[in-house]
Amino acid sequence: MQFIRPDINLDFIGKRKFAFIFSLVLIVVSIGTLIEHGGPRYGIDFAGGTLIQVRFDKPVAIAQIKDGLRSMDFSQASVQQFGEESPTEYLIRTDVPDITDKGFNETLRQTLISTTGADVEIRRVEMVGPQVGQDLREKALKAMFYALLFITVYISGRFELKWLLSAVLAVALIGAVYVFGLFKVSIPFLILIALMITLVLFWFLSLRYAMGAIVALIHDVTITVGVFSLFDKEFTLPIIAALLTIIGYSLNDTIIVFDRIRENSKKLHKSPLAQVINRSINETLSRTLLTSLTTLVVVVTLFILGGGIIHDFAFALLVGILVGTYSSIYVASPILLAWQNKSPAR
Repeated sequence: MQFIRPDINLDFIGKRKFAFIFSLVLIVVSIGTLIEHGGPRYGIDFAGGTLIQVRFDKPVAIAQIKDGLRSMDFSQASVQQFGEESPTEYLIRTDVPDITDKGFNETLRQTLISTTGADVEIRRVEMVGPQVGQDLREKALKAMFYALLFITVYISGRFELKWLLSAVLAVALIGAVYVFGLFKVSIPFLILIALMITLVLFWFLSLRYAMGAIVALIHDVTITVGVFSLFDKEFTLPIIAALLTIIGYSLNDTIIVFDRIRENSKKLHKSPLAQVINRSINETLSRTLLTSLTTLVVVVTLFILGGGIIHDFAFALLVGILVGTYSSIYVASPILLAWQNKSPAR
């Protein structure tokens, strides 16, 4: 039994304008949501704060724990339960980064006993200062930026044999970000400008495959971040790991399609580029969808059964896989057509 007929011929390229409009709407909504919320809602890892792990001798209601925290002026604290067989452990996150009271643990313990009626053990208290959080945030942004640049070097070298040109471009951009960073220029602003310059250079240097890949990856990350902001979820280190995973997953789908486009460009060199791209997408459609579906089964299972600790991580992967599958078909490949009137595409 075949999942998709081998002779399928859906007109993906013919619908590219509608797909681009749909993607543009999603990106505008994502950016608008981020602006409305004043940017991403950073967790303790990036904004600074205190993480407290507690264990009760019996299950208690989260509302009771929050009542106790409010009485200690931790009204903005979040409480997360974890554990399956005996869910008596909780993680408490508060934006207060410097709890200096030496008797804090005992005060918290007595307060929680009073509000929950259960004995409690303070298992750990970890504090992250605002400066440390900012440093982690900047390093996370740099990691994502460098990952995108290294990907462009690989794509340009593999599909266009422009290893040296793309490598010099990447090194120059990394060097520029580093130098301007020494002058205390905002890292997010620097990376945004660097990405814009990268896209402009790709256009003028005709790095078409790299352009398609990088636009698709920016598309995927932007929409995933926008969905997180829409649901007012926190950005933590595991979420950054999820975004990097999404980049890798989406790139894998894109490379499969690009490989087939390159092969078909040689076999069907007299055919219009749009026809070659559309045929390549159809020929790899079965593999693309089967890979996405099998991965989604694992991620959905993780999302439902994995517990609260990795719930947001699984949610990010869920959104990213769906968006990444879409972008490999409707964003990355159709962008190659932008050069058909500028230069030969093969």
